[in-house]
Amino acid sequence: MTIDHVVPVRARWLAEELLADLPQRRAHSAGVAGRAAELSAAVSRVDRDLLLCAAWLHDVGYAAAALDTGFHPLDGARLLRRLGWPPRLCALVAHHSGAAFLAQAQGVPGLAEFPDEASAVTDALASADQTAGVCGEPVFLEERLTEALGRHGASSAYGQAHLRRAPYLRAAAARVQSRLLTLAVA
Repeated sequence: MTIDHVVPVRARWLAEELLADLPQRRAHSAGVAGRAAELSAAVSRVDRDLLLCAAWLHDVGYAAAALDTGFHPLDGARLLRRLGWPPRLCALVAHHSGAAFLAQAQGVPGLAEFPDEASAVTDALASADQTAGVCGEPVFLEERLTEALGRHGASSAYGQAHLRRAPYLRAAAARVQSRLLTLAVA
């Protein structure tokens, strides 16, 4: 089966099913979807449902059904591809929140299977992900970066990637805010 268009309610259902045994991940995904809805004016109208679907599905790679490499962005993208979701959505999941920095630090190959579009949608998805806490609660970007670094440790692969990933995430959030401000002024 191929899914020709993205429907947020279908993405929500799938995320809730796949993450049923991971309530904290499920809550985080719901929080990311809520933040994505708030930020959706920063992307074109035709991409808003895509953004919401990617927000719901960005962490499905943590589900047991997705486990392959142990790198959740890639595992989630591959699972979604097997399930027939559109290639662009799979690529957004694969590259969400600067996943390339983490893949490089962890020595995970395979991310190149999916193109990184580096767009307003990737910026909004990263911003939504990084401003929803581990239980879905709203947080500031710097809080989230500090929490994640503390959880993983500065000497971990995450900590090594943090030096390059954090500026990327800050820049993505700034671009989203700039787009929203431009719309507010127009």
